[in-house]
Amino acid sequence: MSKYVIIGACAAGIGAVEAIREVDPTGEITVISEEQCSHYSRPMISDFVSGKADLAKMKTRDDQFWQKNSVNLLCSKKAVSLNLEGHEVVLGDGSKVSYEKLLLATGGKPFVPKTEGQEKEGLYTFTNIADAERLADKISSGNAKNAVVIGAGLIGISVTEALLKRGVKVTMVELQDKILSLLLDAKASDIMEAVVRKAGVNIATGQSVQKIVGKPGNDGVVGGVVLTKGDQIPCDMVIAAIGVIPRTELVVGTTVKINRGIVVDNQMQTNVPDVYASGDVAETYDFVLNQNRTLPLWPLAVLEGKIAGYNMAGKKTDYAGGTNMSSLKYFGVPIVSIGMANPKPDPTLEIIVKEDKAKGVYKKLVLKDGVIVGMTFLGDIERAGILFYLMKNKVNVKEFKAALLADDFGLAALPMSLRKTMSLEE
Repeated sequence: MSKYVIIGACAAGIGAVEAIREVDPTGEITVISEEQCSHYSRPMISDFVSGKADLAKMKTRDDQFWQKNSVNLLCSKKAVSLNLEGHEVVLGDGSKVSYEKLLLATGGKPFVPKTEGQEKEGLYTFTNIADAERLADKISSGNAKNAVVIGAGLIGISVTEALLKRGVKVTMVELQDKILSLLLDAKASDIMEAVVRKAGVNIATGQSVQKIVGKPGNDGVVGGVVLTKGDQIPCDMVIAAIGVIPRTELVVGTTVKINRGIVVDNQMQTNVPDVYASGDVAETYDFVLNQNRTLPLWPLAVLEGKIAGYNMAGKKTDYAGGTNMSSLKYFGVPIVSIGMANPKPDPTLEIIVKEDKAKGVYKKLVLKDGVIVGMTFLGDIERAGILFYLMKNKVNVKEFKAALLADDFGLAALPMSLRKTMSLEE
């Protein structure tokens, strides 16, 4: 009977368990997690902080998931080292777990820049349920009227909206000149920034937090921040929402190859036999850039976990690849951003833009050699699905590109041969 060990009980880990059980209903599966293994949706953390969702609503699987899949669950246990030659995982308490196939689904950890005063009470991150609970408790205590959010990307916008819903006044501090700079170009960013400011958020771009200062009479507690240009902003808490970095520390010093994340092939296997990696910790294939990179996205992590699980259980399966894909709705504005949505100037790229200022709608496509390689939809995302199909399947749209951003664009605008292909794949 095969012995599978999965380190990490979140998206990739869950996907792997399900895939293994499809192929091998009796093999021994052990899942190791530092958390309480409550299989919750990390993208819903902002809903938890805002009060919109509790832990029950955040669960992605039912409470019997682990039992139904006959998983040996080791919660609140930390894997501290690997014995690759002996096929063993060493835990923090000194115990060892042997494996035949190992999946590293350790995810990412929040990036907190080294800042003077960061040891003060009142600095939070925003990536797991424990962080969210501490943040929600701080707000509920009534001692959090003002907050500084470091970072105005996807995580920063998410936490800012959640805080506003709880009555907290927020200042966002962003090192780049624009908010959501990885998702949106300058024009789309300006549209979104106007919406966020209208909601009552203060925004300081082109700056960073240089120092966290204490409260008068209690220097051990956050009382404000000092920005690059010397401005001081009083606050009761600071939330680092810059992003995540792959948790590769478990394989540092081993023969497992690391770049930014753990390097894997298209079957999610590392350079070490019987060792796989998936999710935020892994460098996986980006079908737009045609190279491997870290893509910390929940849906991709689940899919990558499934690919790893199939291959671990002996069902050879290749990963077709993913790319930057964000579909969100914050401050009432729906946004879809996929692939090279905000590329640097490049003469080989063709940009198509349509804007309706009155309706607050902005649409943009990026083409390379007649193929869509990036798209941004803000305010109206109704037809993004069709365009993503064309992008994913690398359909040359040169002959009908003028229709792609039309208000009445739909399947009827596509060539008959393409419509037939799409209908067959449904």
